[in-house]
Amino acid sequence: MKGIGHFAVGVAAASCFPGAVEAAADGNPLYFILGGILGLLPDTLDFKFYRFFFKHDVEVVADPLDPDPLPIANTLRDAVLRVLTEGVPVTVKLNTIRESAGRWRCYTVAFDPPAHRIAVTMGPAVDTGGQPLVRDEWVGREAAAPLPGTLHLDYLATTVVDAFDGPEFRFVPAGRGAIRAEFIPWHRQWSHSFICALVCGLLGWAAWGALAAAVMVSAVLMHIGFDQLGFMGCNVLCLIRSGRRRGMQLMQSGDVLPNLVAVWVSCLLTFWNLYSLGRHPGLFINPVKLLVFGFALPLLAGLGLRRWLRRCGRMHRLTDASANS
Repeated sequence: MKGIGHFAVGVAAASCFPGAVEAAADGNPLYFILGGILGLLPDTLDFKFYRFFFKHDVEVVADPLDPDPLPIANTLRDAVLRVLTEGVPVTVKLNTIRESAGRWRCYTVAFDPPAHRIAVTMGPAVDTGGQPLVRDEWVGREAAAPLPGTLHLDYLATTVVDAFDGPEFRFVPAGRGAIRAEFIPWHRQWSHSFICALVCGLLGWAAWGALAAAVMVSAVLMHIGFDQLGFMGCNVLCLIRSGRRRGMQLMQSGDVLPNLVAVWVSCLLTFWNLYSLGRHPGLFINPVKLLVFGFALPLLAGLGLRRWLRRCGRMHRLTDASANS
């Protein structure tokens, strides 16, 4: 989930505590601020701090003047072979290919475990937002390398490397000639665990009391719960077991609709808690109408709009194809 979604969920978690609502009504927003901050904290720890201390064994640096996909595929193959022969984890850093200021060469890494191969395909030059700038002779150039052993993925089989910083893969022995490929292995480990939530709660208790501790723990746990809906999952039992538990695969972190729904539902929950737990003489809001008009109808309208836009996009592509044929 995106940062705005985690922030909204953290604020909604704080609004579920009557003491936090009463304090806000009296002019003290501390608990709502703590909810928003702790909703963002796990990802902040990973992306702003921990990733810079995570060491990698192999670094892939492609030539921007000659972006050949074969060395990238061979490097990943060699890393897997080293895991099988030496029995040690190997972490590979895939660097981006920067061609000039504000311009990168996009490429795709695709694992194919059933076929025991990995393919790397060069894409177009892109800007900082990942939008294509120009298509040249390198676009579509592909190279493949065989993958020894049996590969198990903990995330998607295809990864796109474009602008700014590239991802890491850690290949770990999984027994009987098998290897587990972990995508950005520094993410959603100890920072997305019950231990992290407990430590945050203890710090909150020491600084601001039991209510702050409850809000902070709830915000972290809500963050973990929503992340578990995705593909990667979290290491919720850090110190008890190693590695992330696979997610429920119901959404991807960058999907627009799930993020929008999470923010919208969080806003509705916050609104309802402020209303129901606050002091509003003479004002009555029907919870059923709030659910229907505030959630169900906007959701149906959004789904209908997305379907219409996709249909228009398909019709546009069909029209272009007919014109070019």
